[in-house]
Amino acid sequence: MMHKLEADSIQLSFDERKILSDIYLKVETGKITGLLGRNGEGKSSLLKIIYGSMAAEKSIRFDNQSEHFAYQRTDLIKYLPQFNFIPKHLSLKRVFQDFEIDYSQFEQQFDTFKSKSASTIESLSGGEHRLVELYVILKSKAQFALLDEPFTHLSPIQIEQVKTLIQEEKANKGLIITDHLYQDVIGICDKLYVLANGKTYLASSLNDLEKIGYASV
Repeated sequence: MMHKLEADSIQLSFDERKILSDIYLKVETGKITGLLGRNGEGKSSLLKIIYGSMAAEKSIRFDNQSEHFAYQRTDLIKYLPQFNFIPKHLSLKRVFQDFEIDYSQFEQQFDTFKSKSASTIESLSGGEHRLVELYVILKSKAQFALLDEPFTHLSPIQIEQVKTLIQEEKANKGLIITDHLYQDVIGICDKLYVLANGKTYLASSLNDLEKIGYASV
């Protein structure tokens, strides 16, 4: 069954500067939705508003039902923030137990983690830490996942592995992804929005990115 997430009527200002004012975003399960925008345009704020952890005037609907605090529904949505969120003192075994995810499948897909379940997050590199966080969010049972800068700290090889994982996981949920590595986002998304001047624009080609002023192609 397909599920739908829609966000509109969002108003957000900081110090009398309007950040978000004319937003429409539609995300469907089975698809990857890209969200691009220059630094400071409000991409992370928009994801937090959808998630429900940032207060703003808004209309967020899941299958046409309003949800003001979507984060309270773990079956509904998960959010990968821009910065690390898993405490460093936890072991990998504890993290995977808490998220109810099979560690053996993870180490089969990423062999550098073989026999490391007793290791703590603190012992990992920055890229490994990010990879663990991304994996548990993607493999969660939620209908939707919001991924804010998922490629941060990852090596080129890890980015390719993650892109494959994201494409595989879209069969199980709807995904929103934003990252400054826009070519990697474009390469895997089914639909692309650009956030500029507080508004979202639906982009259907690389030329649209240039017209909107996001990038020269």
